[in-house]
Formats: sequence, structure tokens, C-alpha cells
Amino acid sequence: MSPPFLDETTSTGDLNARVDALEDAIRRIIERNLRVETEKAWETSSYRIGSLAAFTYLLVSLAFWALGNEKFYLNSIVPTIGFILSTWSLPMLKRRWIQKRKRSGVEG
Repeated sequence: MSPPFLDETTSTGDLNARVDALEDAIRRIIERNLRVETEKAWETSSYRIGSLAAFTYLLVSLAFWALGNEKFYLNSIVPTIGFILSTWSLPMLKRRWIQKRKRSGVEG
């Protein structure tokens, strides 16, 4: 079923209903865009990356300690640095992937 504002059989008397439907559709699109922008900002935030890096360090330290590694606190730095480097390189790889898709004419 299509939205009421796309119904071409609507009479002129129903113009207000069509306008209301358009305004509602636009409002929902704007709300969705704000939600997507907020989620994107979270995904790329330094706070998120720092929190995940700290959690990674603690979890790997605990695992290394449980395995009997004597320098678990030092050895846990390597996977944490790997995580941080991956967060820095992924945006670059994403841009290259998007550019490649655009050149090949693939949408979405």
C-alpha cells in the first residue's frame, strides 16, 4: 500500500490530508537521519575507541594472567595496539571500497 500523498485519485478536497501525510513522512525521514548520524558519530568517537581499547587490554590481561604469563600486563599491549590501529585503518579501507563501488556503478 502506497502512502496517501502518492495516491493520484485523491480529490482536491483532500489536499490537507496529502500535505499532512507529506509532512509526517518528512518528519520520519528527518528523525531517522538524526538517529543514523548519532549512531555514526558513536561508531567513530574517540570515547568508544578508547573504551574498547581499555576493555580489550583488561580482558587480554586477564586471559594472559590466567594462562600463567609472567608479563601479562606488557604482553596485553600488543593486541590492544592492534585494535587501535585497525580502527584507524578501517575508515581508509571503507573509503577505497566505496570509491571502487561508485566507479563500477554499483549502488547501495
